[in-house]
Amino acid sequence: MLELRNVSKTVAGAYHIHPTNLTLERGSLNVLLGPTLSGKTSLMRLMAGLDKPTEGQVWFDGVDVTGWPVQKRAVAMVYQQFINYPAFTVYENIASPMRVAGKDAATIDREVRKAAELLRLTPYLDRTPLNLSGGQQQRTALARAIVKNAKLVLLDEPLANLDYKLREELREELPRIFAATGSIFVYATTEPSEALLLGGNTATLSEGAVTQFDKTIEVYRHPVDLVTARTFADPPLNTIDVVKADGRFSRAGRPVVDVPAHLANVPDGPVTMGFQPHHLFPKAAGSAQTPLRARTLISEIAGSESFVHVDFEGARWVMLAHGIHDIEPDREIDLFLDTRHLLAFDGRGQAIGGSRHVPGAASPGRV
Repeated sequence: MLELRNVSKTVAGAYHIHPTNLTLERGSLNVLLGPTLSGKTSLMRLMAGLDKPTEGQVWFDGVDVTGWPVQKRAVAMVYQQFINYPAFTVYENIASPMRVAGKDAATIDREVRKAAELLRLTPYLDRTPLNLSGGQQQRTALARAIVKNAKLVLLDEPLANLDYKLREELREELPRIFAATGSIFVYATTEPSEALLLGGNTATLSEGAVTQFDKTIEVYRHPVDLVTARTFADPPLNTIDVVKADGRFSRAGRPVVDVPAHLANVPDGPVTMGFQPHHLFPKAAGSAQTPLRARTLISEIAGSESFVHVDFEGARWVMLAHGIHDIEPDREIDLFLDTRHLLAFDGRGQAIGGSRHVPGAASPGRV
């Protein structure tokens, strides 16, 4: 078990990592989700022992390892820029950390072939990295990390430099790989969709602070504040400032939507209402969907999906719709909002009201 106890990191008096408490269990997959410069890599360096915290302690399996150098910790790291020895075969690349550790030949051979089978590299063991695809090279780097038998494996945006097809292939395989090892895995990403696909637990980060840590689906469905909700939204979270009164959310005195049951306990007064772009639809598909009139700004077609940017009562929203929706700018259109998924935040950006999750209410292919 890895524990960060009130760990912080300051540079020239400024926080790079705000005081943080995290507990990561053995055999768990933990995603660090946040935009560039949110603190993901800095937090991983503290976990690994590459940096020492300014304050607080790092504990591993009941031992305070705060002052231990990385060489004394059972840690493996895989970076965005995958690194392999170009003159070594795949076999020798995977075997290299065990040779450094002085393992015997039989152990090395057994562990190399076990890792190669797990990562589907067995047919390529005699090849050099230059004769591999990008995905195979990254698998080789992952295999080398796994054979170290590290208790903590840190992956810093390991798929970011791969093309779309390879990213999708490895994203599907990684949960299987993680489940077979028993190590603590920490995976940094900027992409909410990647966090959802990987599952496990997610810590959302913003400006060096962990804003929430829980099961990935719980963080997505029940963000504790507006910062977390925005971190876990791509395209960006749709928001609008409204006033709750008489069972309605209104803007400038005009009703927007009736208050859904799960937000009935939100106090009357100013509220920021939020929802994901895929909970806005071009056609009605159920009684929980409220019709709204908006003005189109621009349409972006991305293969089988369309991003339709609209103006609603001065708020700019994005609708993520299935299919091709090439709508001319400055056109009045009807949209339909699924109010079962509405979020509400107070003036400090804290979530208020009840759960927004309704069993069976997710859009097809989405949460």
